[in-house]
Amino acid sequence: MSNDADAMTTGVTREKLVADLKVLVGDTEDLLRATASQAGEKVAAARERIQASLASAKAKLGEAERVMLDSTKQAARVTDEYVHQHPWTAVGIAAGIGLLLGVLISRR
Repeated sequence: MSNDADAMTTGVTREKLVADLKVLVGDTEDLLRATASQAGEKVAAARERIQASLASAKAKLGEAERVMLDSTKQAARVTDEYVHQHPWTAVGIAAGIGLLLGVLISRR
């Protein structure tokens, strides 16, 4: 069960990282648009480096999203197979979780 908890934590961490990277990419694109009228050799060189880094970040972000999607699909397939192979166990687990949530909610 520890591996499942670690996997869930990693999934949440990956999702947060992807969301943060999307914000960073958006902010960087805004910065590049805002400085488009700036002239000078240093500004042009900095813009080129930023654009190259931005392209690399977008590629890595796309790959991270693909990996997350693949692992989510795999988890769904494994869960589906387990439920089909052990339907009564799955019903028992779901009932236990429902009971536990009911007890926790009723205490509030």
